[in-house]
Amino acid sequence: MVNHKNPTIRDIAQIAGVTPGTVSRALNDSPLVNEKTKTRILGIAKEVNYSPNLVARRLSIGKTFAIGVIVPFFTRPSVSERLDGVVSVLSNSNYDLVIHDIENPHQRTIGFQNMLHERRIDGALIISMPIVDEDVQFFRESPIPIVFVDRKDPSLSEFNSIIIDDVEGGYQATRHLIDLGHKKIGFIGDNTELRTNPLNEMDANPFRFTSSRDRYQGYQKAMAEANITIDNRYYGEDEHGHVQARNLALKMLQLPDQPTAIFAASDTQAFGVIQAARQLDIPIPEKLSVIGFDDIQAAEFMQLTTIRQLLYESGSRGVELLINAINGQQNGSVTITLPTELVVRNTTSDLSA
Repeated sequence: MVNHKNPTIRDIAQIAGVTPGTVSRALNDSPLVNEKTKTRILGIAKEVNYSPNLVARRLSIGKTFAIGVIVPFFTRPSVSERLDGVVSVLSNSNYDLVIHDIENPHQRTIGFQNMLHERRIDGALIISMPIVDEDVQFFRESPIPIVFVDRKDPSLSEFNSIIIDDVEGGYQATRHLIDLGHKKIGFIGDNTELRTNPLNEMDANPFRFTSSRDRYQGYQKAMAEANITIDNRYYGEDEHGHVQARNLALKMLQLPDQPTAIFAASDTQAFGVIQAARQLDIPIPEKLSVIGFDDIQAAEFMQLTTIRQLLYESGSRGVELLINAINGQQNGSVTITLPTELVVRNTTSDLSA
């Protein structure tokens, strides 16, 4: 029975047959809700006289019951799966979700200022967002708790965080290829400011993402351990995307002495490598082994061998940490390192097979 004098998000959710989290996102005009569902929810909210004054009542007790999530490029599969984990927790809580999508460094600064210091949220989850030195003091002065997900940085040790060991994951991927007998192993990743790209001189990494760099360090570690000399011709980097990865792989696979295996720093980039191999009629895995990183949902469909990181769990556990901090149920900072796991499917095989 809906109380039309003081309707709640849960009332609207019950009528619409959706979760409270979906209603919250629709009312906040989130792009995660399709237009048909959003229109239906907004229509129900109008019919039951749902009023934004509920926010004012929340503020009267010193809480907004809203959690902010700051993410770069939230349409990327890995980010979307982390958000699924966030939503799974918030849909069963009293908290609404506010998403701030960041597409460039300028938006990052504005996003931090708007979400962390304007008292519109009770806490913030910052996902996969590279941090520069000047940001750290800003975080220390924040009046609300902050939890970082997928951001490993010594300067953030005083904050709660959920991380993975990208170096170890890169090592696992490369070690798998070496164990299969491969020595001519290529690497394709994102732009980095730490080395010159032999296949593309137009380097650009305004956000200073480091995961690809760290996964390459794992590659280097495994190659050195196996006494395999790294051939710089087998290294390629560009902006993140399957098209860019495909173009890099096309150049690499048309070398006179082409690699027999390629480690891509993400599943999305691995899909680009597979496209390049198909274009050149190179059978996978018979003539080329390919391994990715992340284990996004499409990886299973593509039967891609990859390194699994717990994307969904990183979002859910991150927001659980945040809610505990908001409610004063935690003393000191906590850093949780989630494991990586080799998932062998159909895109890698023994070189001698």
